Amino acid sequence: MDLIDIGANLGHESFDHDLDAVLMRAADAGVAQLVVTGASRAGSVRSLELARAHPGRLFATAGVHPHHAVEYTDEADAEMRALLAQPEVVAVGECGLDYHRDFSPRPAQRRAFERQLQIAADTGLPLFLHQRDAHADFMAIMKNFGGRLGPAVVHCFTGTREECFDALDAGYCIGITGWLCDERRGQHLREFVKDIPADRLMVETDAPYLLPRTVRPMPAHRRNEPMYLRHIVEELARDRGEAFETTAAATTAVAAAFFRLPVRGA
Repeated sequence: MDLIDIGANLGHESFDHDLDAVLMRAADAGVAQLVVTGASRAGSVRSLELARAHPGRLFATAGVHPHHAVEYTDEADAEMRALLAQPEVVAVGECGLDYHRDFSPRPAQRRAFERQLQIAADTGLPLFLHQRDAHADFMAIMKNFGGRLGPAVVHCFTGTREECFDALDAGYCIGITGWLCDERRGQHLREFVKDIPADRLMVETDAPYLLPRTVRPMPAHRRNEPMYLRHIVEELARDRGEAFETTAAATTAVAAAFFRLPVRGA
């Protein structure tokens, strides 16, 4: 059963020495396609480079994460628009708000988010969104663009049931990561992932971050890899009361349609 990892930070330096092996292990685990996250100006360029090096297998997003919002200048906006015109780049983002760490001032975060939403409105490309501890402002800004945006996914969802259904009611998709498998922080997700409609649900590793804590044996290096997507789907299927094949087929179909990915082998 083919899987699609909608969020993998393969441009991270931890993959520099063994990316080919990482991709081989992912393929062996059934991960057929991956969307490489662009989360900064330099990172978005790197994501495109990786997608071009692995045509039909890797795809890229281009955006500036709220942690890097202070780098979102007019020049950065032009760079993002140029990147998003490339066929290998399939979504705007990672963009959004993060009030948990506040690595960038909140006004800068909001400005960078709004400018990237304007790009999405101008291009019709899907949105790859980040939100942490900023739900009210996030939803308000998205609402200001109501009717002008294409499909959107709230990537690496970690919020409450109420926040999840606010997003679903607004028409957004939900991305589930190994956070689900963290008994310290993700237990609440297990209580309501079964209620997320199958046509709004996608899966991702967010590698190299968020190694599922339920993986056995736990690798000594603690680096997450796309091969562990299968483990996340197994956990998600169990929580939804479904067969693995059902959850895998549904999430793959949603991701392929959302990002407009080509059929493998076609």
